Amino acid sequence: MLALFRILQILHAALKFRLDTFIDRRRLPWLARVLTLPLAWLPTPATNRGERLCGFFEHMGPVFVKFGQLLSTRPDLMPPDLVSRLDKLQDDVAPFPGERFVRLVEEALGAPVAELFQSFEVQPLASASVAQVHCAVLADGRQVVVKAIRPELEPIIEKDIALLRVVAWLIQHLSEDGRRLHLPEVVEDYRNTILDELDLLREAANASQLRRNFTDSPLLYVPEVYWPYCRRNVMVMERIYGIPVTQVAALKAQHTDMRRLAERGVEIFFTQVFEHNFFHADMHPGNIFVSTEHPRNPQYIAVDMAVVGSLSREDQYYLARNILAMFRRDYRQVAELHVFSGWVAADTSVGELEAAIRSVCEPIFERPLAEISFGQVLITLFQTARRFNMEVQPQLVLLQKTLLNIEGLGRQLYPELDLWATAHPYMEKWLRDRFHPKALLRELKRYGPEWMEKFPQVPHLLFNNLERFVELAEMAPSLKQASNAVNQQQRKKRNKLRFIWLPLAAAAGLAAFPAAWQWFLALPWQALALAASAAAAWLLLG
Repeated sequence: MLALFRILQILHAALKFRLDTFIDRRRLPWLARVLTLPLAWLPTPATNRGERLCGFFEHMGPVFVKFGQLLSTRPDLMPPDLVSRLDKLQDDVAPFPGERFVRLVEEALGAPVAELFQSFEVQPLASASVAQVHCAVLADGRQVVVKAIRPELEPIIEKDIALLRVVAWLIQHLSEDGRRLHLPEVVEDYRNTILDELDLLREAANASQLRRNFTDSPLLYVPEVYWPYCRRNVMVMERIYGIPVTQVAALKAQHTDMRRLAERGVEIFFTQVFEHNFFHADMHPGNIFVSTEHPRNPQYIAVDMAVVGSLSREDQYYLARNILAMFRRDYRQVAELHVFSGWVAADTSVGELEAAIRSVCEPIFERPLAEISFGQVLITLFQTARRFNMEVQPQLVLLQKTLLNIEGLGRQLYPELDLWATAHPYMEKWLRDRFHPKALLRELKRYGPEWMEKFPQVPHLLFNNLERFVELAEMAPSLKQASNAVNQQQRKKRNKLRFIWLPLAAAAGLAAFPAAWQWFLALPWQALALAASAAAAWLLLG
């Protein structure tokens, strides 16, 4: 009965905010068109659809608000007008009583608050849909914030997600646009994301890693986590003081170098993605502050590390090459990289993909570089690739959204920001450094023990396969005269040895230096074809 009541609540709210206008009734099955016919007589909504969708999520409560925020991170699926409005969704909710918060902390840490802290503020500093934050002072005088998960939240989340699954299933089966959006997959992604946010030990570990990556960096400061006071539902970390990054007037009042601040935001992004391969994936303005120290050499402060992302080494490489090729307008290489990376099927027509990419990117690049949205270019590129059945890459979706946030923030701080001028030299240097001999040596040190463990298996596997190859070759009818039989047998023996030791040496070299694969793949196809032809001639002709 409770579930039925909740479903009726959802339907009532959907009609109240006229979400039915999101669906093209002409594409519905005939029975659904008949049942929804009375809706056509309702007055046309006065507000735009983004406002109405946000109103629906806010009306339904915090779990739905979080789902709306997740949809705002999917510009590859949602129309731009909805993404821009959903991005402004706020999940501020009424705080639960401070006394209940104190009991949660005491139960988690196993001691009274009076023993754990020198002082503790019962009034919350901030309250959101998942957690609540209070200020405190440790026994040694260090100022901290205490974050705790709202009580009895997980059962509520599971119930509302079960209903979201039903809504997503209905939309997917009633609308062609619904099928394109893959809403059931989005709901499952949301479930995983929000349940991860309920584990504060995960967030504390993310914060520690990010802090370690930027130790003594003038770019970014990450508050310290106090591990003795951290549990799955409670986290204690250093309290920071800074100016919210959206308070541009306050930043200018302290004579902050706004251009340097904007460029440093871009540098932080590329450092996290390409150098550390561990990036803060929720860098919206509410989670970013600016230090009040050294305004001429400004430093960011980041909080709330619940959502982070990383790329595989292959994705890093292909993404960097894609970005460089795009801004050189080398659309052929962009298309080839999409195929080589496995982002689209191997049988995709490179020519057709190249033409599609050119048709959407060329109008963008006709504008001055300072006016081009770097993040929007990436989104446009991946949306085009979706027409060629490119699978949704969750790690790339997180990266797109983070880049959009950083770029939007940078241009809010300094409207003349040319993101490409900042990013281009960084990525060129990163690609050069990646294939430097020192990088190969680091790879050898990193993977040496693992390679040594697996190396004894390599000769056995190679020999078995080469033996089968030789047996098949020997089954072919002989074209030589009987008088040449002896010479032929000797040639076979020599070729056997060559077929064994040459591939074995190549495999050992590539195993010892994994980064050499990327160098190998980056060679022009003519060089590869020439080398392969020479090797084959030497092996077969002796």
